[in-house]
Amino acid sequence: MDPDRARELLAGERKRIERALARLGHQDTGEPADEDDPANLASDLYQDELDEGRADDLREELAAVERAEARLAAGTYGLSIESGKPIPDERLEALPTAERTAEEERR
Repeated sequence: MDPDRARELLAGERKRIERALARLGHQDTGEPADEDDPANLASDLYQDELDEGRADDLREELAAVERAEARLAAGTYGLSIESGKPIPDERLEALPTAERTAEEERR
């Protein structure tokens, strides 16, 4: 894959992930909180846990982008970290952070 295209794809992934991380968290509805309502407290707790799980997933995705950027800088982007075989451009277009070929990933 062309390095400029790879940089473009990875920059787009980074931007998408950083935007998603920034959007996480409670949205203030402007309504006063009813601290004595167990349903509200349960809903808040559920949302907090959901947001934290999503934030963990996004941080993992961001780490994958950083690893891909390091491989690009090292000249090994587009090669499997497992076998060294080329990762098809079509796979990298769909998943710019791919570290292995589809076959290797299935195993």
